Amino acid sequence: MGLLESIIGQFNNILWGYVLIIVLLGLGLWFSIKLNFAQFRLIPEMFRVLFDKRSITAKGKKGTSAFQAFAISTASRVGTGNLAGVAAAVATGGPGAVFWMWLVAVLGGASSFIESTLAQIFKTPEKNQYRGGPAYYMEKGLNNRTLGIVFAVTITFTYGLVFSSVQSNTIASAFERSFNLDGWVLGLILTVIVASIIFGGLSRVAQVTQYIVPIMAFFYIALALYVLFLNIGQVPDMFGLIFSSAFGFREFAGGTVGGMIMIGVQRGLFSNEAGMGSAPNAAATSEVTHPVKQGLIQTLGVFIDTLIICSATATIILFSGEYANPGGAEGIQLTQMAFENEIGQWASIFIAVAIFLFAFSSIVGNYYYGETNIEFIHTSKKWMLIYRFGVLAMVMFGAVAEFGLVWSMADMTMGIMALINLYAIFLLSKIAYAALKDYMIQRKRGEDPVFYQDHLPGVKGMEYWKRTDAVGDDKKDYEEYGS
Repeated sequence: MGLLESIIGQFNNILWGYVLIIVLLGLGLWFSIKLNFAQFRLIPEMFRVLFDKRSITAKGKKGTSAFQAFAISTASRVGTGNLAGVAAAVATGGPGAVFWMWLVAVLGGASSFIESTLAQIFKTPEKNQYRGGPAYYMEKGLNNRTLGIVFAVTITFTYGLVFSSVQSNTIASAFERSFNLDGWVLGLILTVIVASIIFGGLSRVAQVTQYIVPIMAFFYIALALYVLFLNIGQVPDMFGLIFSSAFGFREFAGGTVGGMIMIGVQRGLFSNEAGMGSAPNAAATSEVTHPVKQGLIQTLGVFIDTLIICSATATIILFSGEYANPGGAEGIQLTQMAFENEIGQWASIFIAVAIFLFAFSSIVGNYYYGETNIEFIHTSKKWMLIYRFGVLAMVMFGAVAEFGLVWSMADMTMGIMALINLYAIFLLSKIAYAALKDYMIQRKRGEDPVFYQDHLPGVKGMEYWKRTDAVGDDKKDYEEYGS
């Protein structure tokens, strides 16, 4: 296991140190400029769309509501990355790594908008739900099914298997500290619970995440804000420490700035998933009148994840000073220690319960990403059954595996997955730009935007958006795009 971790670590140093930092941040900046920084301009519109009545309750008989799709993707985003991932970033890269997590979110918001909008444009109806995501827009938009299959295999392995082991590893670590519970015992319990969910179908996935995510996020954020309030006088100093460490002379002189940036970008991407190609799978399941609505909602999810929840966790860890202890706690146990130092030992138990809910909902959301991509490759009950048992096996494996190994595996697979997806959305980005222009034209008219395939003439693969098939009660002819 040690040799395997070492080999994967060397590969990750090349992948993240020389390739992904440039690609992630460079394309994020490029998309931001081309969208005229829509991820900032349209924040009020994001909230309007999210809480619109149509977003909360799906109008038709197919798919999930826009809010449910938001909850599924948030279930995967908001999890161990916000608690254990932030702790790992600060412990390894120092306070400055938090800044690079922020930057990944700020620029990644544009990438998230494009990938989720494309997922809606090229989605496919299937029975009582919709399927979509990078594999689908690679096949339909790029006319490259082979690339779609490669991505489908990659995301299935990354999310359904590797990331599930990361989640269970984090839960086991937290429960070991708070309840002295062996990893294999927790693994068995978690495996049984996950099995009861993933054999219940997408409707149950949506129902579970729709209720768990807001509740667990509310209580964790409330506790974090309480700790911040107790230390309100130190907050400016903590933010100053983050910025000074990100651009400090000490870090440059010590040669640690490269590692700091790399770990910040790694943990930022793991947490908010902007541009990785995961959230579009959930975005495609939503029934909306215009693809841009899901693009906006998923962008909001990126900001909530990193700029609010990750920032709160990072600040509390910095308050405690535990991150600076050599050979000290790592991952979720560092977060637990930080909360203990601030408000007492009971906080460790709260964090253990919270991470169970966060990570469990992430496993559920991750499972769906694999399921929808297996369906893309081939509809087979046999392969789906094998996949489900594979998920359960990795949940058990993660509960007993070493911290470093499971996180190294996650960094490697998500890096490969992100490169494939970013290549595709770069080639298809003009379609997303045009869809946003179409949306804004209708909003300026005071209308609730609707979308049909002839709004983007010349673009193939949008069969769902034919006028006879489009969602919504209003089936009348709509003015041609741009007229």
